This record gives sequence, structure tokens and C-alpha cells, in this order.
Amino acid sequence: MRHGEVHNPEGVLYGRLPGYRLSELGREMAERVAEDLAGRDITHVVASPLERAQETATPIARSHGLDLASDDRLIEAENIFEGKTFGVGDGSLRNPSYWKYLTNPFKPSWGEPYLEQAVRMMGALAAARDAARGHEAVCVSHQLPIWIVRSFVERRRLWHDPRNRQCSLASLTSFTYEGDRIVSVGYREPVRDLLPAHLVGKGGKSKPVGKSFGA
Repeated sequence: MRHGEVHNPEGVLYGRLPGYRLSELGREMAERVAEDLAGRDITHVVASPLERAQETATPIARSHGLDLASDDRLIEAENIFEGKTFGVGDGSLRNPSYWKYLTNPFKPSWGEPYLEQAVRMMGALAAARDAARGHEAVCVSHQLPIWIVRSFVERRRLWHDPRNRQCSLASLTSFTYEGDRIVSVGYREPVRDLLPAHLVGKGGKSKPVGKSFGA
């Protein structure tokens, strides 16, 4: 699961910075997803250590009578532009000292390599699978790591256009295992009606989607 909306009036790229918590709408998103998952056979809930992920996961753990676990491997991707606005014409891109970080979009050169994200996220998924073996687990993470591990599992290239990520706020990207092997990937948006208007149509389709893998 991706966390809910964050209170970020300055519009900065907050990344791994502490202190960025859910907005009022984000808390509503978290409660709504907890209600959506209330009937699921969930026996393990784990989240990134960042506040917004912990706050998103708490209602889900509470509704199933579970302790909330943390896994550092679910954390947001590291990014050199943390704490700055990042858009065409803003100060961070006009400053020549940052240009050296924009040389390789395929790695990417401005942050944590995509392959490293895929490896740590696969480890986090495997740990959650083992903790809930025979049942279901919920892992709360962040848009980029979720999209990267999904792309890795679906055998797509890891470099991509961020506008094409299918991972909206409080969305659910599901990985189904048979034994230790992922056999299908699904996606849905249980709180799409709560998405801010400027995000509707971005970060994913409204209908459930899935992909199965042959033996």
C-alpha cells in the first residue's frame, strides 16, 4: 500500500525527511482503506519507518488486533533534492551545482539506484510473506519503491516516466505468492473518490487491474 496524502504546504520533495505527517485527508484515506480491508485474512502489518507510512498503517493494524511492525527496506527512495521544490524553472534546477546529479536518468544519478530499490523491496515482501505464511500481509511504503518493485516483478525496465506510474495515494498493489514464487500482481484504488482533483487521472487507472505469470 502507498501511504495517504501528506501535509506539505510548501510543496517540497520531502523524501526521507522526518516530520512529514498525513494531512486530515490522508488520515481519512487511511481509515477508509482499513475499513476496505476489514474482512481480509490479514495477520501481519508492516510499514516504512517514516511517519506518513506509520500513520497510514496504524488503522489497518488496529482493526485486525495486530501490532504494527517496521521494516527499513520499505522506506522512500533516497533523493538529492529532498527538502527542495523540483519543477521547471524553480531554484533547484537553475542552480548549476545540481546539474551533475541529472546526468543519468537510467540509474538514476540523483538518488538511490533503481536496482537497489528493487532488491530491498523484494526482501521486504519476502519477509512479510514469511510472517503471514498462508494468510495476508499489508506493507505500507512509498510510490517510487512500490512502482519499481512492481516493474521488476513484471519484467519491465526500471527507468520510466514518473507521470506513468500506476500508484495513487492509498492505493493497493498486491503480490500473490504460491510458495515462495510471485504468481500474480494486482492493483486497485479503494479511495479514488478522495483523491484531490489535480491528481485524478494521474498515478493509475480507476479500475482494478492484474497480471498473472505462467508456471
